[in-house]
Amino acid sequence: MFVAQELRKKSIAEYLLYMWQVEDIIRAYDCSLTRIKKEYIDKFQYTEEQKEEETDWFGNLVRMMNGEGLREKGHLQINRVVLQQLEELHATLLQSTKFPFYSAEYYRVLPFIVELRNRGANKSEHEIETCFNALYGTMMLRLQKKEITQDTQHAIKEITTLVGMLSDYYQKDKDAALNDK
Repeated sequence: MFVAQELRKKSIAEYLLYMWQVEDIIRAYDCSLTRIKKEYIDKFQYTEEQKEEETDWFGNLVRMMNGEGLREKGHLQINRVVLQQLEELHATLLQSTKFPFYSAEYYRVLPFIVELRNRGANKSEHEIETCFNALYGTMMLRLQKKEITQDTQHAIKEITTLVGMLSDYYQKDKDAALNDK
């Protein structure tokens, strides 16, 4: 909860990737709040009050995941809404002539997106979701200390730039609406 709150203020992209990781953490503990508290939350140097807050937060997420049928896979509705907001902002930025650097980066990344989609199971997913799936997958490979090819590293670098720009525009839009997008 504490990390999520800070990331949400700082970078919506990092927040979303973190929340996807939290979903996987919950699954790793079989959606058991008792296990999450004992085997995960209690390992942090939190005060008792912070541990209670974190446990409540995880408890709410566990209930949502169970209620939404996400014990095995998928993303919470709250996270899908964030992704949808990013997809809508992406479309708005591309339609406007006021964001040429964003458009240029998008067209630099587009071949990677097309290639990733052609390899993936869901060829109809939105381009931004494809980018986030690539970033999350690469993050998981790094955590597992698995090799990442030079081509993949190059693609991820470009995707990171695009998603970073989108995240920055999201923050600017939240702080003060991007005037006349």
